[in-house]
Amino acid sequence: MRWENNKASPRPYLRPKIAKLLKVTSAELEELLKPQHPSPAGATTPETLLDIGDADDMKRRDALGLLTITGALIVLPRSSVEPSASHTELDSTAAETLNSHLWKTFSLADSKQTVYPLVHRHLQVLARQLREARTEKERTQLCAWTGDPYQLAGEIFFDGNRYTDAAHCYLLAASAAKEAGNHDLWACAMTRHAFIELYERRFTVAAPILSAAARVAQHGDSRLSTRHWVAAVQAEAYAGLGDLDACNRALDRADEVHSLGSGIHNGGWLRFDGSRLAEDRGTCYLELGRPDLAEQALTAALRQALSPRRRGAVLASFAALGAERGDLDQVMQYGSAAIELASLTGSGFLAKRLEGLQTHLGPLMADGRVSNLHHQISALSRVARRNG
Repeated sequence: MRWENNKASPRPYLRPKIAKLLKVTSAELEELLKPQHPSPAGATTPETLLDIGDADDMKRRDALGLLTITGALIVLPRSSVEPSASHTELDSTAAETLNSHLWKTFSLADSKQTVYPLVHRHLQVLARQLREARTEKERTQLCAWTGDPYQLAGEIFFDGNRYTDAAHCYLLAASAAKEAGNHDLWACAMTRHAFIELYERRFTVAAPILSAAARVAQHGDSRLSTRHWVAAVQAEAYAGLGDLDACNRALDRADEVHSLGSGIHNGGWLRFDGSRLAEDRGTCYLELGRPDLAEQALTAALRQALSPRRRGAVLASFAALGAERGDLDQVMQYGSAAIELASLTGSGFLAKRLEGLQTHLGPLMADGRVSNLHHQISALSRVARRNG
């Protein structure tokens, strides 16, 4: 579909179906389906970073309660679930279209947290439909649909540095995908779970999760890029463990994605097409203490059209590279630009990457400019933790 390629809006005949699926009016749907493009005047700053869905303790409990209910419905055999008298026939086109649009909206939104209310509403509907499922075929289909947006919910929580909530979402997504028999969806959920451990620098924990994800992916669709994405993430784990040879082998496996034909990803829970490999290589080689290799990769990455989050991460890596070389001008140029993007997007992901930069700034702290940069990053981190 042209809409799924981000070239058009959902077709008119699908909108009533989506509205019915979400139990909203047509006018409410039109408002919900608008892509999130914050205007400069309303740009997000660290001080105004949105809690996810205006989350307070009550809403967080509501989200966790939904996770608990959905998890039970997924693992219970169909005979244990009482079908509802208000059973609604499933509309696969509308459900898949909405899942796809949610991912598109997420990718376009500068502030990822603004997408969560619509995702949460969709998950509530899916939980109700799981409760009403009358046949094993319906239940299997609903498990696949549920594993998709729960990965997206996890991504939103991950971006907000709410790692525990993200882990719950990824775990449920993996369970749903397993019940649906969808190995690619399952492997992707496991890989996203491993990302949490990578960003906490728990490489010895991430590595076995990724090894398991790689085994699951081998049972998936060979035309998809799932196994190549798992390999790219494995490279980061090997880099953290200081294993250059294993890292390079994983990167080479990931690079084989370029030998696949068209239709290698769905643009949603699977988006890997090899375009991020330059960034991945730069991250790995910086971690491994190979600034020569890192600079080549990062320079190639900056030549690409990057989202604000991705560009900010590359800039933070360039600043870290400058710190390793004692190049204060490079540290300030790229570090300040990365902080500006983190402030604009309110991204906890970027705040975490900048915390990684701080570890490289120690030897340069005698310089007032570097000290001020360090304090700015600390302020961003405090805000991200408070809002997470």
